[in-house]
Amino acid sequence: MNITFCCTDTKAEPWVAGLRAALPDASVEVWQPGAPPADYAVVWAPPQPFLDEQPRLKALFNIGAGVDALLQLRLPPATRIVRLDDAGMSVQMAEYVCHAVIRHFRELDGYEADVSQGKWSFRKPHSRIDYPVGVLGLGVLGERVAQALRVFEFPVHGWSRSPKTLEGVVCHSGPDRLDSFLSQCRVLVNLLPLTPETSDILNRRTLSLLKPGGYLINVARGAHLVEADLIELLDRGHLAGATLDVFRVEPLPASHPFWQHPKIQITPHTSARTLRTESIAQIAGKIAALERGEMVAGVVDPARGY
Repeated sequence: MNITFCCTDTKAEPWVAGLRAALPDASVEVWQPGAPPADYAVVWAPPQPFLDEQPRLKALFNIGAGVDALLQLRLPPATRIVRLDDAGMSVQMAEYVCHAVIRHFRELDGYEADVSQGKWSFRKPHSRIDYPVGVLGLGVLGERVAQALRVFEFPVHGWSRSPKTLEGVVCHSGPDRLDSFLSQCRVLVNLLPLTPETSDILNRRTLSLLKPGGYLINVARGAHLVEADLIELLDRGHLAGATLDVFRVEPLPASHPFWQHPKIQITPHTSARTLRTESIAQIAGKIAALERGEMVAGVVDPARGY
């Protein structure tokens, strides 16, 4: 069995060593143009020539959470794309989102600004019932985020394309329930996959449906957000602020207005990073299962985009 590693901007040696240790009977090599055909590939943002040279791949294992970039390439017709189920990302995402929600709810940014100016200040506490949080997208990461927010006793709503049931979460589903879902949220967390249907979904119309003083947390993809619409809603006061971890162009250009906007908090696409040890163990387990002819979780439906 041959496995090839083709991950842009990723140090290959630790991954290759880990895969060799986990699958000692396999040949694991870093892809080079002209390499022999492989049975499986571990990839992140591979170039089209890689896929053109690998017509017999049984499966591509994507080491990031999103597969939107892969679906834009020409894939071998029989090749399956397999997502990581979690690999340590869901707890990181829950940490990040809870921090962002609590920072906004407790006005910690305001305290930080006051302290930087030597001010000893007091702000009236808010009621959690006035800060319902909506999680847009209830996949593995979205479910973990929704459940984590419940610990802090926020009212939590969730929206997904197909019906879901989560304890303590008011679940909405289907395109016809999206507007109703948004209108019940003051804080919106975006964890949708990026598909043609979800591109630009965070726009003037949808964000205007949030309760006045709404707050946006985008940890999915930059292409979900119409950037000019966000700035407009922030400047006219309908939205109180935003925490953004993902952007249409990354790294974010130095001239971008998000850098200087007083109501926007920026982080450099770091809300949930792939953990190598956990990922290798999961990939090795799924390859072994596929070789035994078994079904595995995380196989992407190209028609749906996730």
